[in-house]
Amino acid sequence: MSRTPPTHRRRRRRSVLIAGAAVGAAAMTLTTLGFASADEADNQPMARVDNPYAGAQLYVNPDWAANATEGGGAAIADQPTAVWLDSRAAITGGSAGNSTGLREHLDNALEQGADAIQIVTYNLPGRDCAALASNGELGPNDIDIYKTEFIDPINEIVSDPKYAELRIINIVELDSLPNLVTNVGSRPTATPECDEMLANGNYVKGVGYNIATLGDNENVYNYIDIGHHGWIGWEDNFQASADILFEAANAEGATPADVAGFAANSANYGALVEDHFSITDTINGQQIRGESSWIDWNNYIDEQSFAQAFATQAAPAAGFPSGLGVIIDTSRNGWGGPDRPTGPGPQTSADEYVDGGRYDRRIHLGNWCNQSGAGLGERPQASPAPNIDAYTWIKPPGESDGSSEEIPNDEGKGFDRMCDPTYEGNPRNNNNMSGALPNAPLSGHWFQAQFEELLANAYPPL
Repeated sequence: MSRTPPTHRRRRRRSVLIAGAAVGAAAMTLTTLGFASADEADNQPMARVDNPYAGAQLYVNPDWAANATEGGGAAIADQPTAVWLDSRAAITGGSAGNSTGLREHLDNALEQGADAIQIVTYNLPGRDCAALASNGELGPNDIDIYKTEFIDPINEIVSDPKYAELRIINIVELDSLPNLVTNVGSRPTATPECDEMLANGNYVKGVGYNIATLGDNENVYNYIDIGHHGWIGWEDNFQASADILFEAANAEGATPADVAGFAANSANYGALVEDHFSITDTINGQQIRGESSWIDWNNYIDEQSFAQAFATQAAPAAGFPSGLGVIIDTSRNGWGGPDRPTGPGPQTSADEYVDGGRYDRRIHLGNWCNQSGAGLGERPQASPAPNIDAYTWIKPPGESDGSSEEIPNDEGKGFDRMCDPTYEGNPRNNNNMSGALPNAPLSGHWFQAQFEELLANAYPPL
């Protein structure tokens, strides 16, 4: 069924001057990376903008900065990273690994003279139905708890007039809606948990309520997660994912005008741009799409081409207004170090050609947990490419994706074998080894060994 794109409403908001100066070296680094310093931002009106990253100094989370500095990453400790709200306790700072509450983060942002802060709202009922490492505290039917005890308290804080001139970038419920396309029904990757969330509608309702409630604030910019190219890039998944996002953008009082854009590669490892091969390349007269087991009939080979196509093709076709941008998580997709290819692979076969030239060194695109060999990617910067609002660090480098063995906990987090380096895989990674690092802690907890590897394999290099 065709849909007519709705009129993209523009909220009107007053222009107020913001006072305050940036702290330390953060302003200098962010200016270098394409964000404005506080001195440049002083005395400028803070009206609603199309791209909240443009010209903005972003908040540097002092909790993460302290971990990074102590972990040997002083060179990057002044980079902005997202604040994860992954439980009700995280709102007030009472969750494990997150001692600072949302209000204190917002106050810190004002003290830094920041123009914008990034938050991840991540606590849907039945969260992460296709994995266990990032399961949450709420059961599949706890939609009312999600609304009244998670989103409403967040909204009460962000709607405080004290923060009216601070752009609050809300990255909405990672790995949720795409699961309702790829991991349900007769799909070989289907799970009973995802089938349940599709049937009860609580992912769609939760995302709708999230963006409707928080989006009523003039200074909140909602970016809905769209997975990554190795998940959503296939024809069966691409448009269907945009369609279900549009359904959520019209649920529980939401409208597409509550959506500022989309988030790609969140907490994942997909290479930003693959330089040494193209989806249309042929080897020995055969197109590498289909012949290469790495590409495997995907339409996209990297995150940027996928994100741009989603913004310009899939999203408008679903009914979203044209012109919405995408942010790409580049916190762990650099793939530098001595094994980084400097040219294409040999033209002896499609597999050797692609595998020899690809930056992404994972065993399989479906591998997502604490990947061995990964490195820091592009540093955060605004408007780096057409239809891309920013490269940004959504997943704070050094925080684990999940434990490599079962660890009893009171955070609702299970043990996913994809985080076990001895695991031989499942249909979602075509039964390959997991490629995960050993001795990993629970998701969200500091993982020093991974952080050191990210530093060593950073690209661009530190």
